[in-house]
Amino acid sequence: MQAPTNRGTEKLRVLEVSASGRVGDSVSRVLTQDLINALEHRYGSVDLTRRDLIDGVPFVNESWISANFTDSDERTVAHQAALAGSDGLVAELLEADVLVIGVPIYNFGVPAAFKAWIDMIARARLTFRYTENGPEGLLAGTKAYVIVSSGGVPVDSPADFATPYIRHVLGFIGITDVDIIAADQLNSKADESIDAARVRIAELVPASQPSDTRAA
Repeated sequence: MQAPTNRGTEKLRVLEVSASGRVGDSVSRVLTQDLINALEHRYGSVDLTRRDLIDGVPFVNESWISANFTDSDERTVAHQAALAGSDGLVAELLEADVLVIGVPIYNFGVPAAFKAWIDMIARARLTFRYTENGPEGLLAGTKAYVIVSSGGVPVDSPADFATPYIRHVLGFIGITDVDIIAADQLNSKADESIDAARVRIAELVPASQPSDTRAA
């Protein structure tokens, strides 16, 4: 996978999305911070936006659907209000050079809050579009790192419905440069799994910076 690059002389813009229902003792949160620290060490200070889904995320409802399927130049004040939360989440994503996601596996899939975030950012004409050849993602060039933690389910096993879903939906909006960092089976081998995840982070974001990449 390619190393992330920033635009011009601006700082590398990083969006962190945390989906764990835990604040303390969350392995995915600890490891996403490790990864962000590695990016800062490699590229210099980064422009970091944190989106913590434990703080709440809108859910699709009838008002949202009506507003979303109304042409933007015909939307009423009520339509705009219904989409305001989604518009803000999309704007954060569009601004990012790098997306860092921390997500646990709950009951073999993604947490409800993360699914709600996906529903809010998968927006036709904003993050993907329909063409004569089918849907086309509009976020090509965005790099994604995904920390996937689990208590018992091995990542990318037949029982893991979270990781393939994440890969697919990111690819749908054009993010195809995706690295998965597993911290799985924590109930039985926590230390081993966390150590392996940290080794993987060090491999993906080495400390030294290539000479042809501008620091940010």
